[in-house]
Amino acid sequence: MANRFVAISAWALASGIAALVLGTALALAVQAKGVALHPADWAALRFTLMQAALSTLLSCLLAMPVARALARTRFAGRRALIVLMGAPFLLPVIVAVLGLVSLYGRNGVLNQTLAALGLPTVTIYGLHGVVLAHVFFNLPLATRMLLNGWQSIPAERFRLAQTLGLPSTFRHIELPMLAAVLPGVALAIFLVCLTSFVVALTLGGGPAATTLELAIYQALRFDFDPGHAALLAGVQFAVCAVAVTVAARFTLPEGLGLGLDRAQAGQKAHWVDAPVLALAAVFLILPLVAVVADGAPAVLQLPAMVWQAALRSALMAMAAAVLSVTAALVLVQAKVVGAAWVEAAAMLPLATSGLVLGTGLFLLTRSFVQPETIALPVTVLVNALMALPFLFRLLLPQARDLHRNYDRLAQTLGLSGAARLRWLTLPRLVRPLGMGAGLAAALSMGDLGVVALFAGHDQATLPLVVQRLSGAYRMDQAAAAALVLVASSFALFALCDIGGRRAAP
Repeated sequence: MANRFVAISAWALASGIAALVLGTALALAVQAKGVALHPADWAALRFTLMQAALSTLLSCLLAMPVARALARTRFAGRRALIVLMGAPFLLPVIVAVLGLVSLYGRNGVLNQTLAALGLPTVTIYGLHGVVLAHVFFNLPLATRMLLNGWQSIPAERFRLAQTLGLPSTFRHIELPMLAAVLPGVALAIFLVCLTSFVVALTLGGGPAATTLELAIYQALRFDFDPGHAALLAGVQFAVCAVAVTVAARFTLPEGLGLGLDRAQAGQKAHWVDAPVLALAAVFLILPLVAVVADGAPAVLQLPAMVWQAALRSALMAMAAAVLSVTAALVLVQAKVVGAAWVEAAAMLPLATSGLVLGTGLFLLTRSFVQPETIALPVTVLVNALMALPFLFRLLLPQARDLHRNYDRLAQTLGLSGAARLRWLTLPRLVRPLGMGAGLAAALSMGDLGVVALFAGHDQATLPLVVQRLSGAYRMDQAAAAALVLVASSFALFALCDIGGRRAAP
Protein backbone atom coordinates (compact mmCIF):
# COMPACT_ATOMS: atom_id res chain seq x y z
CA MET A 1 0.00 0.00 0.00
CA ALA A 2 2.79 2.40 0.92
CA ASN A 3 4.64 1.63 -2.30
CA ARG A 4 1.45 2.23 -4.27
CA PHE A 5 0.89 5.59 -2.58
CA VAL A 6 4.49 6.61 -3.34
CA ALA A 7 4.12 5.53 -6.97
CA ILE A 8 0.87 7.47 -7.40
CA SER A 9 2.38 10.60 -5.81
CA ALA A 10 5.49 10.30 -7.99
CA TRP A 11 3.37 9.76 -11.09
CA ALA A 12 1.36 12.92 -10.38
CA LEU A 13 4.52 14.92 -9.69
CA ALA A 14 6.34 13.59 -12.76
CA SER A 15 3.31 14.40 -14.89
CA GLY A 16 3.34 17.95 -13.57
CA ILE A 17 7.04 18.34 -14.33
CA ALA A 18 6.60 16.95 -17.82
CA ALA A 19 3.59 19.19 -18.43
CA LEU A 20 5.52 22.25 -17.27
CA VAL A 21 8.67 21.55 -19.31
CA LEU A 22 7.05 20.11 -22.42
CA GLY A 23 4.04 22.41 -22.16
CA THR A 24 6.25 25.48 -22.28
CA ALA A 25 8.12 23.93 -25.21
CA LEU A 26 4.79 23.45 -27.01
CA ALA A 27 3.79 27.03 -26.22
CA LEU A 28 7.06 28.22 -27.72
CA ALA A 29 6.43 26.16 -30.86
CA VAL A 30 2.91 27.55 -31.26
CA GLN A 31 3.94 31.15 -30.63
CA ALA A 32 7.14 30.98 -32.70
CA LYS A 33 7.29 33.59 -35.41
CA GLY A 34 7.96 31.36 -38.40
CA VAL A 35 10.87 28.95 -38.63
CA ALA A 36 13.45 31.17 -40.31
CA LEU A 37 16.24 32.62 -38.20
CA HIS A 38 17.59 36.09 -38.88
CA PRO A 39 21.31 36.57 -39.54
CA ALA A 40 21.62 37.97 -36.01
CA ASP A 41 19.96 34.81 -34.66
CA TRP A 42 22.45 32.58 -36.48
CA ALA A 43 25.24 34.73 -35.07
CA ALA A 44 23.84 34.27 -31.56
CA LEU A 45 23.61 30.51 -32.08
CA ARG A 46 27.20 30.34 -33.36
CA PHE A 47 28.46 32.46 -30.48
CA THR A 48 26.55 30.32 -27.95
CA LEU A 49 28.10 27.12 -29.24
CA MET A 50 31.56 28.64 -29.66
CA GLN A 51 31.79 30.14 -26.18
CA ALA A 52 30.46 26.91 -24.64
CA ALA A 53 32.98 24.81 -26.56
CA LEU A 54 35.92 27.11 -25.71
CA SER A 55 34.89 27.35 -22.06
CA THR A 56 34.58 23.57 -21.82
CA LEU A 57 37.92 22.96 -23.52
CA LEU A 58 39.83 25.42 -21.33
CA SER A 59 38.11 24.30 -18.12
CA CYS A 60 38.97 20.65 -18.75
CA LEU A 61 42.54 21.31 -19.93
CA LEU A 62 43.29 23.47 -16.90
CA ALA A 63 41.51 21.14 -14.47
CA MET A 64 43.58 18.08 -15.38
CA PRO A 65 46.92 19.30 -13.94
CA VAL A 66 45.16 20.81 -10.91
CA ALA A 67 43.28 17.58 -10.13
CA ARG A 68 46.40 15.48 -10.69
CA ALA A 69 48.42 17.71 -8.38
CA LEU A 70 45.76 17.46 -5.66
CA ALA A 71 45.62 13.68 -6.04
CA ARG A 72 49.35 13.08 -5.62
CA THR A 73 50.33 15.91 -3.25
CA ARG A 74 49.78 16.18 0.50
CA PHE A 75 50.24 19.56 2.16
CA ALA A 76 48.78 21.74 4.90
CA GLY A 77 45.60 23.38 3.66
CA ARG A 78 44.87 20.72 1.03
CA ARG A 79 41.38 20.06 2.38
CA ALA A 80 40.66 23.79 2.53
CA LEU A 81 41.68 24.12 -1.13
CA ILE A 82 39.39 21.24 -2.10
CA VAL A 83 36.53 22.90 -0.21
CA LEU A 84 37.31 26.14 -2.05
CA MET A 85 36.75 24.25 -5.28
CA GLY A 86 33.08 23.99 -4.36
CA ALA A 87 32.61 27.70 -3.61
CA PRO A 88 32.02 28.96 -7.17
CA PHE A 89 29.14 26.50 -7.58
CA LEU A 90 27.31 28.27 -4.74
CA LEU A 91 28.56 31.75 -5.60
CA PRO A 92 25.90 33.93 -7.29
CA VAL A 93 26.98 34.54 -10.87
CA ILE A 94 26.47 38.29 -10.71
CA VAL A 95 28.80 38.47 -7.68
CA ALA A 96 31.57 36.56 -9.42
CA VAL A 97 31.19 38.74 -12.50
CA LEU A 98 31.59 41.89 -10.40
CA GLY A 99 34.70 40.40 -8.82
CA LEU A 100 36.17 39.62 -12.25
CA VAL A 101 35.35 43.12 -13.49
CA SER A 102 37.04 44.59 -10.42
CA LEU A 103 40.20 42.66 -11.32
CA TYR A 104 40.21 42.68 -15.11
CA GLY A 105 37.79 45.48 -16.04
CA ARG A 106 38.54 48.84 -17.60
CA ASN A 107 39.53 50.31 -14.22
CA GLY A 108 40.51 47.01 -12.66
CA VAL A 109 43.71 46.01 -10.91
CA LEU A 110 45.21 44.42 -14.03
CA ASN A 111 44.69 47.43 -16.29
CA GLN A 112 45.92 49.85 -13.65
CA THR A 113 49.09 47.77 -13.35
CA LEU A 114 49.52 47.62 -17.13
CA ALA A 115 49.00 51.37 -17.44
CA ALA A 116 51.56 52.05 -14.71
CA LEU A 117 54.06 49.94 -16.63
CA GLY A 118 53.32 51.77 -19.88
CA LEU A 119 51.75 48.69 -21.47
CA PRO A 120 48.49 48.58 -23.46
CA THR A 121 45.39 47.78 -21.42
CA VAL A 122 42.96 44.92 -22.08
CA THR A 123 39.19 44.63 -22.03
CA ILE A 124 37.17 41.95 -20.31
CA TYR A 125 34.13 42.45 -22.50
CA GLY A 126 33.43 40.13 -25.42
CA LEU A 127 34.20 36.50 -26.10
CA HIS A 128 37.32 36.34 -23.93
CA GLY A 129 35.45 37.86 -20.97
CA VAL A 130 32.61 35.37 -21.27
CA VAL A 131 35.07 32.47 -21.51
CA LEU A 132 37.09 33.79 -18.55
CA ALA A 133 33.98 33.91 -16.36
CA HIS A 134 32.90 30.43 -17.42
CA VAL A 135 36.35 29.03 -16.68
CA PHE A 136 36.19 30.63 -13.24
CA PHE A 137 32.93 28.80 -12.52
CA ASN A 138 33.70 25.50 -14.22
CA LEU A 139 37.38 24.93 -13.48
CA PRO A 140 36.57 24.00 -9.85
CA LEU A 141 33.69 21.78 -10.96
CA ALA A 142 35.89 19.95 -13.47
CA THR A 143 38.69 19.66 -10.91
CA ARG A 144 36.46 18.10 -8.27
CA MET A 145 35.00 15.59 -10.74
CA LEU A 146 38.40 14.64 -12.14
CA LEU A 147 39.85 14.42 -8.63
CA ASN A 148 37.25 11.78 -7.82
CA GLY A 149 38.44 9.88 -10.87
CA TRP A 150 42.07 10.01 -9.78
CA GLN A 151 41.23 9.01 -6.20
CA SER A 152 39.17 6.08 -7.43
CA ILE A 153 42.31 4.47 -8.89
CA PRO A 154 43.49 1.81 -6.41
CA ALA A 155 46.91 2.55 -4.94
CA GLU A 156 47.95 -1.01 -5.75
CA ARG A 157 47.93 -0.21 -9.46
CA PHE A 158 50.71 2.31 -9.01
CA ARG A 159 52.72 -0.17 -6.93
CA LEU A 160 52.22 -2.77 -9.65
CA ALA A 161 53.34 -0.30 -12.30
CA GLN A 162 56.52 0.33 -10.30
CA THR A 163 57.10 -3.41 -9.91
CA LEU A 164 56.67 -3.99 -13.63
CA GLY A 165 58.94 -1.08 -14.45
CA LEU A 166 56.38 0.74 -16.60
CA PRO A 167 57.92 3.97 -17.92
CA SER A 168 54.70 5.99 -17.59
CA THR A 169 51.90 5.55 -15.08
CA PHE A 170 50.01 8.32 -16.86
CA ARG A 171 49.80 6.41 -20.11
CA HIS A 172 48.88 3.03 -18.65
CA ILE A 173 46.83 3.97 -15.55
CA GLU A 174 45.69 7.59 -15.54
CA LEU A 175 44.92 8.04 -19.24
CA PRO A 176 42.34 5.20 -19.29
CA MET A 177 40.62 6.81 -16.29
CA LEU A 178 40.52 10.16 -18.10
CA ALA A 179 39.12 8.50 -21.21
CA ALA A 180 36.24 7.17 -19.11
CA VAL A 181 35.60 10.26 -16.98
CA LEU A 182 36.49 13.25 -19.13
CA PRO A 183 33.68 12.98 -21.73
CA GLY A 184 31.02 13.15 -19.02
CA VAL A 185 32.77 16.07 -17.32
CA ALA A 186 33.10 17.97 -20.60
CA LEU A 187 29.47 17.44 -21.55
CA ALA A 188 28.25 18.58 -18.12
CA ILE A 189 30.27 21.80 -18.39
CA PHE A 190 29.19 22.34 -21.99
CA LEU A 191 25.56 22.11 -20.90
CA VAL A 192 26.11 24.62 -18.09
CA CYS A 193 27.74 27.09 -20.50
CA LEU A 194 24.93 26.70 -23.03
CA THR A 195 22.41 28.12 -20.57
CA SER A 196 24.55 30.97 -19.28
CA PHE A 197 22.61 34.24 -19.11
CA VAL A 198 24.11 36.59 -16.54
CA VAL A 199 27.66 36.23 -17.88
CA ALA A 200 26.60 37.17 -21.40
CA LEU A 201 24.37 39.96 -20.08
CA THR A 202 27.20 41.63 -18.19
CA LEU A 203 30.30 40.68 -20.17
CA GLY A 204 28.99 40.07 -23.68
CA GLY A 205 29.96 43.49 -24.90
CA GLY A 206 27.53 43.93 -27.79
CA PRO A 207 25.78 42.18 -30.69
CA ALA A 208 28.92 40.25 -31.66
CA ALA A 209 28.90 38.50 -28.26
CA THR A 210 25.22 37.70 -27.80
CA THR A 211 24.06 34.25 -26.70
CA LEU A 212 20.67 32.73 -27.43
CA GLU A 213 19.55 33.36 -23.84
CA LEU A 214 20.52 37.02 -24.08
CA ALA A 215 18.77 37.32 -27.46
CA ILE A 216 15.58 35.88 -25.89
CA TYR A 217 15.77 38.45 -23.09
CA GLN A 218 16.29 41.28 -25.55
CA ALA A 219 13.39 40.13 -27.74
CA LEU A 220 11.00 40.20 -24.78
CA ARG A 221 12.22 43.13 -22.71
CA PHE A 222 13.39 45.58 -25.36
CA ASP A 223 11.89 44.58 -28.72
CA PHE A 224 8.52 43.42 -27.28
CA ASP A 225 8.45 40.63 -29.88
CA PRO A 226 7.06 37.46 -28.20
CA GLY A 227 6.96 35.53 -31.48
CA HIS A 228 10.67 36.06 -32.11
CA ALA A 229 11.47 35.28 -28.47
CA ALA A 230 9.49 32.05 -28.78
CA LEU A 231 11.44 31.05 -31.88
CA LEU A 232 14.77 31.68 -30.16
CA ALA A 233 13.64 29.87 -27.01
CA GLY A 234 12.61 26.90 -29.14
CA VAL A 235 16.07 26.80 -30.69
CA GLN A 236 17.65 27.00 -27.24
CA PHE A 237 15.41 24.17 -26.01
CA ALA A 238 16.41 22.01 -28.99
CA VAL A 239 20.13 22.68 -28.44
CA CYS A 240 19.88 21.81 -24.72
CA ALA A 241 17.82 18.70 -25.44
CA VAL A 242 20.43 17.43 -27.88
CA ALA A 243 23.23 18.14 -25.38
CA VAL A 244 21.37 16.29 -22.59
CA THR A 245 20.68 13.32 -24.87
CA VAL A 246 24.36 13.06 -25.77
CA ALA A 247 25.42 13.52 -22.14
CA ALA A 248 23.11 10.71 -21.05
CA ARG A 249 25.28 8.26 -22.98
CA PHE A 250 28.23 9.02 -20.72
CA THR A 251 28.48 8.16 -17.04
CA LEU A 252 29.27 11.14 -14.87
CA PRO A 253 31.33 10.68 -11.68
CA GLU A 254 29.21 9.93 -8.62
CA GLY A 255 29.01 13.06 -6.46
CA LEU A 256 31.57 15.76 -5.82
CA GLY A 257 33.05 14.56 -2.54
CA LEU A 258 36.64 14.11 -1.45
CA GLY A 259 36.87 10.51 -2.60
CA LEU A 260 39.00 8.09 -0.59
CA ASP A 261 41.64 10.73 0.13
CA ARG A 262 44.40 8.17 0.43
CA ALA A 263 48.00 8.40 -0.64
CA GLN A 264 48.57 6.63 -3.92
CA ALA A 265 51.90 4.89 -3.71
CA GLY A 266 53.97 5.29 -6.84
CA GLN A 267 52.63 8.74 -7.66
CA LYS A 268 55.44 11.09 -6.81
CA ALA A 269 54.80 14.80 -6.42
CA HIS A 270 56.38 16.82 -9.21
CA TRP A 271 57.99 20.24 -8.88
CA VAL A 272 55.29 21.71 -11.12
CA ASP A 273 52.47 20.72 -8.71
CA ALA A 274 53.10 23.58 -6.26
CA PRO A 275 52.90 26.41 -8.84
CA VAL A 276 49.88 24.79 -10.49
CA LEU A 277 48.00 24.66 -7.21
CA ALA A 278 49.12 28.15 -6.23
CA LEU A 279 47.92 29.64 -9.53
CA ALA A 280 44.58 27.83 -9.26
CA ALA A 281 44.06 29.08 -5.70
CA VAL A 282 44.93 32.67 -6.64
CA PHE A 283 42.63 32.54 -9.68
CA LEU A 284 39.70 31.43 -7.50
CA ILE A 285 40.38 33.56 -4.43
CA LEU A 286 41.14 36.95 -5.98
CA PRO A 287 37.61 37.71 -7.31
CA LEU A 288 36.17 36.89 -3.88
CA VAL A 289 38.73 39.12 -2.21
CA ALA A 290 37.91 41.90 -4.69
CA VAL A 291 34.19 41.67 -3.89
CA VAL A 292 34.87 41.90 -0.15
CA ALA A 293 37.35 44.76 -0.54
CA ASP A 294 35.06 46.77 -2.80
CA GLY A 295 31.83 46.11 -0.96
CA ALA A 296 32.70 46.15 2.74
CA PRO A 297 33.15 49.94 3.10
CA ALA A 298 29.69 50.72 1.70
CA VAL A 299 27.57 47.97 3.31
CA LEU A 300 26.24 50.19 6.09
CA GLN A 301 25.29 52.93 3.61
CA LEU A 302 23.13 50.70 1.42
CA PRO A 303 19.63 52.00 0.66
CA ALA A 304 16.58 50.32 2.16
CA MET A 305 15.61 48.74 -1.17
CA VAL A 306 18.67 46.50 -0.99
CA TRP A 307 17.70 45.06 2.39
CA GLN A 308 14.10 44.65 1.25
CA ALA A 309 15.32 42.79 -1.83
CA ALA A 310 17.59 40.65 0.36
CA LEU A 311 14.65 39.62 2.56
CA ARG A 312 12.50 38.93 -0.52
CA SER A 313 15.24 36.81 -2.07
CA ALA A 314 15.80 34.83 1.14
CA LEU A 315 12.10 34.01 1.51
CA MET A 316 11.88 32.97 -2.14
CA ALA A 317 15.02 30.86 -1.80
CA MET A 318 13.64 29.00 1.21
CA ALA A 319 10.33 28.41 -0.58
CA ALA A 320 12.16 27.06 -3.64
CA ALA A 321 14.28 24.81 -1.42
CA VAL A 322 11.21 23.33 0.29
CA LEU A 323 9.51 22.65 -3.05
CA SER A 324 12.61 21.14 -4.63
CA VAL A 325 13.50 18.94 -1.65
CA THR A 326 9.93 17.66 -1.36
CA ALA A 327 9.76 16.82 -5.06
CA ALA A 328 13.18 15.12 -5.00
CA LEU A 329 12.22 13.04 -1.95
CA VAL A 330 9.00 11.82 -3.57
CA LEU A 331 10.71 10.92 -6.84
CA VAL A 332 13.64 9.21 -5.13
CA GLN A 333 11.31 7.11 -2.98
CA ALA A 334 9.47 6.01 -6.12
CA LYS A 335 12.73 5.24 -7.89
CA VAL A 336 14.02 2.90 -5.18
CA VAL A 337 10.79 0.90 -5.07
CA GLY A 338 11.01 0.16 -8.76
CA ALA A 339 9.52 3.10 -10.68
CA ALA A 340 12.45 3.52 -13.06
CA TRP A 341 10.61 6.04 -15.24
CA VAL A 342 10.71 8.79 -12.58
CA GLU A 343 14.41 9.36 -13.21
CA ALA A 344 13.61 10.68 -16.68
CA ALA A 345 11.14 13.14 -15.14
CA ALA A 346 13.68 14.28 -12.54
CA MET A 347 16.33 14.88 -15.21
CA LEU A 348 13.91 16.55 -17.66
CA PRO A 349 14.61 20.12 -16.42
CA LEU A 350 18.19 19.73 -17.69
CA ALA A 351 16.79 19.82 -21.23
CA THR A 352 15.78 23.44 -20.81
CA SER A 353 16.86 26.54 -18.88
CA GLY A 354 15.24 28.88 -16.43
CA LEU A 355 14.98 31.64 -18.99
CA VAL A 356 13.38 29.35 -21.60
CA LEU A 357 10.86 28.13 -19.02
CA GLY A 358 10.16 31.70 -18.03
CA THR A 359 9.62 32.69 -21.66
CA GLY A 360 7.16 29.83 -22.16
CA LEU A 361 5.26 30.70 -18.99
CA PHE A 362 5.17 34.35 -20.03
CA LEU A 363 3.57 33.38 -23.34
CA LEU A 364 1.09 31.03 -21.63
CA THR A 365 -0.05 33.50 -18.99
CA ARG A 366 0.18 36.94 -20.62
CA SER A 367 -3.44 36.76 -21.85
CA PHE A 368 -4.76 36.16 -18.33
CA VAL A 369 -2.56 38.06 -15.87
CA GLN A 370 0.02 40.78 -15.84
CA PRO A 371 3.54 39.29 -15.69
CA GLU A 372 4.40 41.41 -12.64
CA THR A 373 1.63 39.84 -10.56
CA ILE A 374 3.08 36.33 -10.86
CA ALA A 375 6.75 37.26 -11.03
CA LEU A 376 7.73 35.95 -7.61
CA PRO A 377 5.71 32.67 -7.62
CA VAL A 378 6.94 31.83 -11.12
CA THR A 379 10.54 32.53 -10.09
CA VAL A 380 10.20 30.24 -7.06
CA LEU A 381 8.66 27.47 -9.17
CA VAL A 382 11.31 27.65 -11.89
CA ASN A 383 14.18 27.79 -9.39
CA ALA A 384 12.81 24.73 -7.58
CA LEU A 385 12.49 22.89 -10.87
CA MET A 386 16.02 23.74 -12.03
CA ALA A 387 17.52 22.50 -8.74
CA LEU A 388 15.58 19.22 -8.85
CA PRO A 389 18.07 17.17 -10.96
CA PHE A 390 20.94 17.99 -8.59
CA LEU A 391 18.91 17.08 -5.50
CA PHE A 392 17.63 13.86 -7.06
CA ARG A 393 21.19 12.71 -7.78
CA LEU A 394 22.29 13.75 -4.30
CA LEU A 395 19.55 11.77 -2.52
CA LEU A 396 19.46 8.68 -4.73
CA PRO A 397 22.53 6.74 -3.42
CA GLN A 398 21.56 7.03 0.25
CA ALA A 399 17.88 6.35 -0.49
CA ARG A 400 18.92 3.12 -2.22
CA ASP A 401 20.99 2.09 0.80
CA LEU A 402 18.10 2.92 3.12
CA HIS A 403 15.67 0.80 1.11
CA ARG A 404 18.11 -2.10 0.81
CA ASN A 405 18.96 -2.18 4.52
CA TYR A 406 15.69 -1.29 6.25
CA ASP A 407 12.76 -2.04 3.95
CA ARG A 408 12.24 -5.62 5.18
CA LEU A 409 12.50 -4.52 8.82
CA ALA A 410 9.99 -1.70 8.22
CA GLN A 411 7.54 -4.12 6.65
CA THR A 412 7.95 -6.53 9.57
CA LEU A 413 7.21 -3.71 12.06
CA GLY A 414 4.27 -2.49 10.00
CA LEU A 415 5.80 0.93 9.37
CA SER A 416 4.11 2.64 6.47
CA GLY A 417 2.86 6.02 5.29
CA ALA A 418 3.50 8.99 7.57
CA ALA A 419 4.92 6.80 10.35
CA ARG A 420 7.58 5.36 8.07
CA LEU A 421 8.43 8.81 6.78
CA ARG A 422 8.75 10.21 10.31
CA TRP A 423 10.58 7.40 12.05
CA LEU A 424 12.71 5.90 9.27
CA THR A 425 13.02 7.90 6.06
CA LEU A 426 13.56 11.42 7.36
CA PRO A 427 16.00 10.52 10.18
CA ARG A 428 18.14 8.48 7.78
CA LEU A 429 18.04 11.00 4.93
CA VAL A 430 18.11 14.21 6.93
CA ARG A 431 21.82 14.80 6.24
CA PRO A 432 21.59 14.79 2.41
CA LEU A 433 18.21 16.53 2.65
CA GLY A 434 19.83 19.36 4.59
CA MET A 435 22.66 19.65 2.10
CA GLY A 436 20.21 19.51 -0.80
CA ALA A 437 18.02 22.20 0.73
CA GLY A 438 21.06 24.40 1.22
CA LEU A 439 22.16 23.85 -2.35
CA ALA A 440 18.70 24.68 -3.72
CA ALA A 441 18.41 27.77 -1.51
CA ALA A 442 21.85 29.08 -2.50
CA LEU A 443 21.21 28.54 -6.21
CA SER A 444 17.81 30.24 -5.94
CA MET A 445 19.23 33.12 -3.92
CA GLY A 446 21.70 33.97 -6.65
CA ASP A 447 19.44 33.39 -9.66
CA LEU A 448 19.03 36.19 -12.17
CA GLY A 449 17.00 34.72 -14.99
CA VAL A 450 13.24 34.43 -14.80
CA VAL A 451 12.91 37.36 -12.42
CA ALA A 452 14.60 39.59 -15.01
CA LEU A 453 11.71 38.84 -17.39
CA PHE A 454 8.79 39.18 -14.99
CA ALA A 455 9.66 41.44 -12.08
CA GLY A 456 8.61 45.06 -11.80
CA HIS A 457 10.53 47.74 -9.97
CA ASP A 458 9.02 46.87 -6.57
CA GLN A 459 9.56 43.10 -6.98
CA ALA A 460 13.29 43.04 -7.60
CA THR A 461 15.33 40.31 -5.97
CA LEU A 462 18.80 40.99 -4.64
CA PRO A 463 20.64 39.74 -7.78
CA LEU A 464 18.44 41.99 -9.92
CA VAL A 465 19.20 44.95 -7.65
CA VAL A 466 22.93 44.25 -7.99
CA GLN A 467 22.60 44.10 -11.77
CA ARG A 468 20.64 47.37 -11.88
CA LEU A 469 23.10 49.16 -9.62
CA SER A 470 26.07 48.03 -11.72
CA GLY A 471 24.20 48.97 -14.91
CA ALA A 472 23.71 52.47 -13.46
CA TYR A 473 27.48 52.62 -12.70
CA ARG A 474 26.86 52.85 -8.96
CA MET A 475 29.67 50.38 -8.51
CA ASP A 476 30.31 50.99 -4.80
CA GLN A 477 26.70 50.20 -3.92
CA ALA A 478 26.66 47.31 -6.40
CA ALA A 479 29.74 45.80 -4.74
CA ALA A 480 28.23 46.24 -1.27
CA ALA A 481 24.94 44.64 -2.37
CA ALA A 482 26.93 41.82 -3.97
CA LEU A 483 28.70 41.23 -0.67
CA VAL A 484 25.33 40.99 1.07
CA LEU A 485 24.20 38.56 -1.63
CA VAL A 486 27.16 36.22 -1.34
CA ALA A 487 26.99 36.29 2.47
CA SER A 488 23.27 35.46 2.33
CA SER A 489 23.79 32.61 -0.14
CA PHE A 490 26.52 30.95 1.91
CA ALA A 491 24.57 31.56 5.15
CA LEU A 492 21.49 29.80 3.77
CA PHE A 493 23.57 26.88 2.57
CA ALA A 494 25.42 26.60 5.88
CA LEU A 495 22.19 26.88 7.89
CA CYS A 496 20.52 24.04 5.99
CA ASP A 497 23.64 21.85 5.75
CA ILE A 498 24.60 22.20 9.42
CA GLY A 499 20.97 21.73 10.48
CA GLY A 500 20.78 18.49 8.49
CA ARG A 501 24.02 17.16 9.97
CA ARG A 502 23.00 18.00 13.53
CA ALA A 503 19.59 16.38 13.08
CA ALA A 504 21.14 13.17 11.77
CA PRO A 505 21.09 10.23 14.22
